[in-house]
Formats: sequence, structure tokens, C-alpha cells
Amino acid sequence: MKEELDALTKNHTWDLVTLPPGQSVVGCKWIYKIKTRYDGSVERYKARLVAKGFTQEYGIDYEETFAPVARISSVRALLVVAAARKWDLFQMDVKNAFLNGDLSEEVYMQPPPGLSIESNKVCHLRRALYGLKQAPRAWFAKFSSTIFRLGYTASPYDSALFLRRTDKGTILLLLYVDDMIITGDDLSGIQELKDFLNGLYITQAKRLVGSLVYLTVTRPDISYAVHQVSQYLSAPRSTHYAAVLRILRYLKGTLFHGLFYSAQSPLVLRAFSDADWAGDPTDRRSTTGYCFLLGSSLISWRSKKQTFVARSSTEAEYRALADTTSELLWLRWLLKDLGVSTSSATPLYYDNQSAIHIAHNDVFHERTKHIEIDCHFIRYHLLHGALKLFSVSSKDQLADIFTKSLPKRRTRDLVDNLKLVSHPP
Repeated sequence: MKEELDALTKNHTWDLVTLPPGQSVVGCKWIYKIKTRYDGSVERYKARLVAKGFTQEYGIDYEETFAPVARISSVRALLVVAAARKWDLFQMDVKNAFLNGDLSEEVYMQPPPGLSIESNKVCHLRRALYGLKQAPRAWFAKFSSTIFRLGYTASPYDSALFLRRTDKGTILLLLYVDDMIITGDDLSGIQELKDFLNGLYITQAKRLVGSLVYLTVTRPDISYAVHQVSQYLSAPRSTHYAAVLRILRYLKGTLFHGLFYSAQSPLVLRAFSDADWAGDPTDRRSTTGYCFLLGSSLISWRSKKQTFVARSSTEAEYRALADTTSELLWLRWLLKDLGVSTSSATPLYYDNQSAIHIAHNDVFHERTKHIEIDCHFIRYHLLHGALKLFSVSSKDQLADIFTKSLPKRRTRDLVDNLKLVSHPP
């Protein structure tokens, strides 16, 4: 029972709430079973909490219940094909499968026996508990959406058969409720899929990336790389995990690097802004990068994918310029509170002449209408003396390190210019 309750808690299966007026409550009970090995010996004692789904009412606490299940003919055909082609077969079972399904309906359940809570509380279910009428459908929807993100497609002839064909080979996965058979001639891809389904490196990758995000607070040189790998946490693959390990190897070689803040640095704010147009090959969205220095000391930086697809490099650069201006205004207000003079315009260095020209030109035409709001925003603060735009060569663009991967020598030069130095203990 404790193992099952721990799994329910880990999956955030319910929230304890007061029952809203007019809502019905579903009961629950514990089911006990002895799991045996092939020779009849006891493997373990299993307890499962199930909801009394027979008390649910259609249209109130459930709607659709149908979930595809693999046909036995599909199972036999898959085994025959695998045997004929001498493919390896792998069988996997998903533990607490239904607890992975998300509920879209409002379902309230009585607290399970053995759970110590207040007497007036009920469980507002977030996950599809065993016994609920919609549980199989919710689980299948969760599994299929996850496997689709890995590049698999469902067979039009059996919805429980998932396929992926690449240059490396073919992988077939047949799902029967919470059991699955995997086969194919792409052994590396199968191992990758097994690792994903086993959760062997997903949790570890998420934990590592989370730690790296925390580390970017003092290590601006890894901001772009961490920004890249953090995009794939919902469905990481071995290539993404390898990228995380590469970042760790880089950190191991630069273990004692940190930002240097000079006592002789003048308290003058400077900004650098850049964008990598259509740099992401998956969706062709651009990346914004900027950094702010107070004298020679780096105090703020960012690497972020833009939320839209820019139709030109000028548009991408100008969007980045608008984001940089927002941060610039906030820093000026903050520095004023800290007693630092901000009476003069803050220099903002940019390497795109078209964006600078648009910022100083009050005439719009069809090609710039879609960024008109950003134009007004930047131009307003230009006219009111909050910032001043300066052209800078790409060689001297410090924000370059936050927008794209760079050669080793270029990276080292920018790291030095950002005053990220080694200070062994």
C-alpha cells in the first residue's frame, strides 16, 4: 500500500479540496494480489487503489471512454514478421500506466483508506486512476502524444501499432493497454526508445539541465547551449543527453571560471543586442541575445528563442532590439534607486544597419507594418533620451555568444571580453 500511495503522490494524482456544491463523489477501494514467478514462488505482494467507476454518470464525470487496443491478429503478424526478418523482440510493461493519463473532466473521489487527511476533504483527481471509465482512453492519449513527439506515426490499420522509418532502419511498437512489444532492425533506435520508456536518462537529463539553468546565473558562456538543450525536456533523446554531457565536460575544463567585477570599473551602463535569424532548423524561429555591462562588469544577459517566425533578418533583429530596450529601461530605473546616475542616454550597440535605420525613420511601409508597435516603443525612448543606438562590427558584438554556436577561438575571445576569468582557489 505504501508503494502505491508513493506512486500516487509522485504523479500528483489528486488535490485535496472541499467538495463543491452539486458535485458527486466516486468511491474507491484497495485491491490486493500476490504476484508469482514462473515456478509459483511469491515475487511480491501488490496493492492497487482503484476507483469505483461504476458509480460514474455519463455527461457528468466522464464523456468518451473508447481506447484502441491492439488486435490479437496484429500481435501474431508482428511476431511472424520479426521471426522471418530475424529481428530482436523486446517486451515492456508500463508500471502504473493509467496514472500517466490526464483527466479533462471534473472527478471527485473519496479519500482512500490509509490516507490521513481532514474529514471534510475529498480528492479532486488530476490523473486517470484505475477503475475510472475514461482511464484507458486518457492513458492511450497520453502515450500516443508522447510517442508521436519521438517521430513515430500510428498505423491507419491498427491504431495501437506505432512505426518509425528512418535511414537507420525500422522500429515497430505494438501497445496492448499497458504492455508493449518492440521490434525492428534499428537497434540503436530501439535502445533509445527503451531508455526513454524506462525513464533511465530522462529524469537524469532533466535534473542535469535544471542544474545547468541554475549555473547560468554566474556562467553566461553556457547560456546559449543550456537554452538549446532545455527545449527538448518534454521528450529528450540520446543526442540531447549527449549534448548535456558535452556541456558538463566543458564546465569541467573551466571549473574555476567566474565573473570578475572590478572595483575600478566606471558605473556607466552599456548594452549589446543581437539576433540569429531563423537559426533553429526545426521551426525556423530566431534567437534573441543581449547583455548589459556596468562599466566592464557584466550584470545582465539573456538567450531566448523568439515566439514567432520572423520573415526577415531585420524583423528578427528589431524584435531583439525591443526586448533589449525593455531590459534597458528596467536597469536604468534600478540603477537610479541604487544611486547611480542615469541622466545620459545608455549606448546600445547593434550590428544590423537596417534595424538602426528603421529605429530612426518615422515612415512605415508594408514591409515594416508587422513590427510597428516595436518601432514606436523603441523610437519613443530614443526621442526621450533613454538610449542611443550605435553600430558595431560583428567582431565586436558581445551578444553574439548568446545567439548561436561559435568556433572555439571566437568563443574564447568573447569570454575574455565579458570578463569571465579563471580564479583557482
